Amino acid sequence: MSKATKRRTRRWTVARRIVQAGALVLFAAPLVVAGWGLLGIGSGTDDALPTPADLPFFGSLSSTTIFGAEVLDPFAMLETIAAAKTFEAEWLLAALPVLAVYGLVRGRAFCGWVCPVNLLLEGVDALRRKLGIEVREAPVPRHAKLWIALCVLALSALTSVPVFESFSPISAVNKGILFGATAGVWTLLAIVLAEVFWGRRVWCRALCPLGGFYEALGRVGQANVRIDHKACVRCDTCRRACLADPAILSPVLDGDDVIVRAGDCMACGACVDACPTRALSLALGRTAKPKAQK
Repeated sequence: MSKATKRRTRRWTVARRIVQAGALVLFAAPLVVAGWGLLGIGSGTDDALPTPADLPFFGSLSSTTIFGAEVLDPFAMLETIAAAKTFEAEWLLAALPVLAVYGLVRGRAFCGWVCPVNLLLEGVDALRRKLGIEVREAPVPRHAKLWIALCVLALSALTSVPVFESFSPISAVNKGILFGATAGVWTLLAIVLAEVFWGRRVWCRALCPLGGFYEALGRVGQANVRIDHKACVRCDTCRRACLADPAILSPVLDGDDVIVRAGDCMACGACVDACPTRALSLALGRTAKPKAQK
């Protein structure tokens, strides 16, 4: 394969990196502003120092204020409802934009394109490969995260505390710097250690409750990996590149389907970029499942 072809086939990875970098910049802005205040930058003037809340975009991936309008992560909303044992219409209104975007695209697109934990673990994975460190696949069922998500909601109701939000690694750095919360940082460290010593992608693949929620939502998404069976040479390169779980590709590789329907799929395009024959593509729209051959 020529160098030009290799560059061209990594277009989804490049696009994801741009989106991930943009998300990091947006959510890092409050930390920078907070740093100005902590370091006293701008002190000695008559103007009041800016605070993170003064920004048009302020918050975390769980709860964000955009030009004064609050936006909530849908799973965080469910945790809040369970913990508070009440329902407020404004919570649903705040979660609807996020629910609509990921419901239309694909639930776990959040995991592949936005989540900073996934970005960190991709870096850990790349470093491990460079150092030649081998790690086995953790024997944890990939659908365990669905049950973990349900357990989190049940525990939130029992304890009257949004359980996952209390130790979520997704906004760990934000909460640690802005509010002094450290539980998420320790969780993040544990996830990295699990990635290195327990199993590749074990957190994202099988344990993350937010991933479990988005897996359920992902079953109706419109961004789907498609296969051209005639071009596929069954080399399994796509399975090795998959950031979610190689098993989600089995129906298309076995000839039973033409698109990946599993809710686990992150629509990240890693398998598409890795395919040497361009048998895989990522596009919007769903097709009917082929009828089984008699």
